Amino acid sequence: TSVSPPARPIARVRPLTCTETRRGDRRVVHSLGDGAVHVSAARHDATFGFSAVFDAGASQEAVFEGSGMRQLVELAIDGFSCTVFAFGQTGSGKTYTLMGPLAQSETQPASPALLGLMQRSFACLLEQSRSRGSDLALSASYLEIYNEQIRDLLSPGPPCALPLRWSKTRGFYVENQLSVDFESLEAIVSLLLQGSQRRRTSAHALNRHSSRSHALLTIHIRNRAGHQSIIPLTRVPQPSACPSKQGTLCFVDLAGSERVKETGSSGELSVEANSINRSLLALGHCISLLAKPRGKWTHIPYRDSKLTRLLARSLGGSGITLMVACISPSSRCLSETLSTLHYASRARRVTTRP
Repeated sequence: TSVSPPARPIARVRPLTCTETRRGDRRVVHSLGDGAVHVSAARHDATFGFSAVFDAGASQEAVFEGSGMRQLVELAIDGFSCTVFAFGQTGSGKTYTLMGPLAQSETQPASPALLGLMQRSFACLLEQSRSRGSDLALSASYLEIYNEQIRDLLSPGPPCALPLRWSKTRGFYVENQLSVDFESLEAIVSLLLQGSQRRRTSAHALNRHSSRSHALLTIHIRNRAGHQSIIPLTRVPQPSACPSKQGTLCFVDLAGSERVKETGSSGELSVEANSINRSLLALGHCISLLAKPRGKWTHIPYRDSKLTRLLARSLGGSGITLMVACISPSSRCLSETLSTLHYASRARRVTTRP
């Protein structure tokens, strides 16, 4: 398999909402085709380039096929560490792009046409595994970072904080996180929905279903040859001494950046927003430093937040990363939109060694 560029940023512009249309917001973001996005507003006239751009009319299937997601799944099967993360202002469509409609559940599944990158990738992974005749062992872990605490979304009982450790062989890792084996599409989708329902969300002025945590779902892909079978609902196994390909496919749904003044948040919501913004600022700082020519920086401050520690390998190590910049076209969101676009543009210059 040919390896794709280590950091591949794409952009998705959501439609104007009914509230924005009624309010009279203008559309200030336009797709120009050929991977270009143009922002046109008072005192702002700028064009940004991406690997691909999807406008308001793009279907979920078009985003999956046009983003290079299928190739990323194949690379994970071949033993690479692959990461997809969606970022942008709160209410910009990150969770919808990754998962589809928020109202779906095991008893009320979403329409197949509305399923997001995650479910489509799971189907692609299982299809590839069968077509290759590979004897793969698949398992999943699902975490959230809430107010700088890491919590397991798959463990039974109330979520409790897990310690984040570092070792020379594994890098940063979460101790005692649960890993669940799966063999079917139904099983992994069930884990996704169960975990997502436990994730912290709240309503505020910009989003009735705002994610208050960063969520990381990781698919671990191992060749069975040379490995002992793993009992379902066991802790994440230690790396085996037997050489074989072990890939990962990690989906990161970042909590949305937000201005407390715009959301009307106070009390606990305000504390959550400040925690979210601090971790996103730390991530942006790491990306800015990584984007500089090699030799211009000596230290990347991954330890500034739990989020950057967990994404260290994806951003600056041996990973291959798809970055999905989710954008509102509304004139009211111009400042946050420009921030997201600049953020993604810097990421294009990040180079890793997959």
